[in-house]
Amino acid sequence: MEQSALFQQIVGLIAAIHRGTHEMTSTVKPDDVTPLQYQMLEYIWLHPLVTLSEISDCLHISMPNTSRELKKLTEKQLCEKIADNDDRRKSYIQLSPKGAALMGQAFRELEAQFARQWAGASPDELREIGQAVDVLRKIFP
Repeated sequence: MEQSALFQQIVGLIAAIHRGTHEMTSTVKPDDVTPLQYQMLEYIWLHPLVTLSEISDCLHISMPNTSRELKKLTEKQLCEKIADNDDRRKSYIQLSPKGAALMGQAFRELEAQFARQWAGASPDELREIGQAVDVLRKIFP
């Protein structure tokens, strides 16, 4: 396959993933959590003990905005800060037990949505999808 055609396929796939992510997460996000706060919770769920700057960099939001939203999540008892014992200037963010329960439920609902979406796929097609994901993860670590 020509590189330009492959590039167009990948761009289309990324756009479809973004659209699907938005549609799926809008149904599992609690009403009292904003879309940005949900993205932060999701990132912390997938990357335990993360720093404020890592969240800011990954989600492409300013440090002041990240800090402000994290404060709101902390007030909702969904996140907590952990001080680094070796460097008091550094702190890590993790989900609180309430936040972990919330995200655990959200991911169970997302998994159920995926199961419904792929219900018509054959075992061979599911295996091919898994292999394709493995290849993509090797190329885009």
